[in-house]
Amino acid sequence: MDEKNLDDMIAAFGLDAAELHNIAASFRYDIEAGLRGDEGSSLRMLKSYVGLPSGDERGEYLALDFGGTNVRALRIRLDGEGKFEILKKVAKPLYVPGIYDFISSEAEATDLFDFIAGIIDEAIEEDRSRTYCLGHTFSFPSEQTDLYNAKLIVWTKEFATRGVVGEVVNDLLAQALVRNGISNVKPAAVINDTVAVLLAGAYKKNSVYVGSIYATGHNTCYLEPYGGQAKAPMVINMESGGFDKIQINRYDHLLDQRSEMPGQQRLEKMVAGRYLGELFGLCLNEALSLSVDGAFSSVDLSEILSDESQDLIRVRNLVQQHLQVIVSEAMAGKLQALAKALVVRSARIIAATYAGVIWHREGNCPGRQHIAIDGSVYEKMPYAAAALQKALSELLGGETAVDTVLENGGSGLGAALAAASACGSEA
Repeated sequence: MDEKNLDDMIAAFGLDAAELHNIAASFRYDIEAGLRGDEGSSLRMLKSYVGLPSGDERGEYLALDFGGTNVRALRIRLDGEGKFEILKKVAKPLYVPGIYDFISSEAEATDLFDFIAGIIDEAIEEDRSRTYCLGHTFSFPSEQTDLYNAKLIVWTKEFATRGVVGEVVNDLLAQALVRNGISNVKPAAVINDTVAVLLAGAYKKNSVYVGSIYATGHNTCYLEPYGGQAKAPMVINMESGGFDKIQINRYDHLLDQRSEMPGQQRLEKMVAGRYLGELFGLCLNEALSLSVDGAFSSVDLSEILSDESQDLIRVRNLVQQHLQVIVSEAMAGKLQALAKALVVRSARIIAATYAGVIWHREGNCPGRQHIAIDGSVYEKMPYAAAALQKALSELLGGETAVDTVLENGGSGLGAALAAASACGSEA
């Protein structure tokens, strides 16, 4: 393994202060261009049709969390003052090999939503005596015209269920509930999972205006104040993983060319957990003249960065396990430095996008506030959270009033809060 080549790789993932400021400024530009409807913006700037909670919402609501192959239904009581209690939670997979499959092209919309209706019925314990208002976190690309109406544009995440694309998902759910005799449950709101994180964070804490997911994937939303306009403030889902005004290196380019969607999701491919391990593997393939696909995951990177043993035996074992190559202790140190460079760059890029949002909302002197973040990379990856906060300080001033908080239960609570917004408190 060529040490000089590895040093060059580590340097390729560096991001200095000037580059950091350029990303933040470009991100702010795309926010404002997107709000104007300019075609040059790479941010989708999707309206959520919901504002932030007051923190005093009260009442009992249902939350449906439908973001992947595991679906959860929760009965949640909002107690005001940012407090809540999960009264019942039911979670089931939509696919069990050899038993049932509601996500393949063989499955119909009626099958899928009848199954989900059954999960909801368990959450309310078959109670038909009262009306329940339901909020729905639906984490698939949708065209939304108000808080209720979200029409699926295309399935992602290996879903192929027939009869859902082009349909309003709340209508399909409402029909299934009626078919199954659960007409006392009324779907009222659909939100994106990133929006749910922001609503949950803002319910628990004052001064939360930005919500983000920093996990396998990445996205950010924020409260658009519509300053000087006669419009109510609204949460905007930016689909920020698609931001493209950012310089990539040759490893980013190689990953992009090998991806399912070349040319798309440029920022996400530089920062999200799904891609960090792949980038690391591409670098090692080059350094070792190998061609091993998909050898490393973000979990592997976390293990590499967590190894504090004197001889870095865990790093060396992991490389040997994945690549059948024995590396020295010194070389293992270089590989650990490369993994750190990838994670730190990821966090710094994301911090720059947050700064772009804050500059758009408040200019260069932001007030004290928190950014709510959900996700395994932020929560568990060594160096990620610290590097993110350090970069925010570089961009917003050494004693910045902006910090980040973990919000890892947002999908359910956020959906309940959206239901409260649609149906009114004290439901």
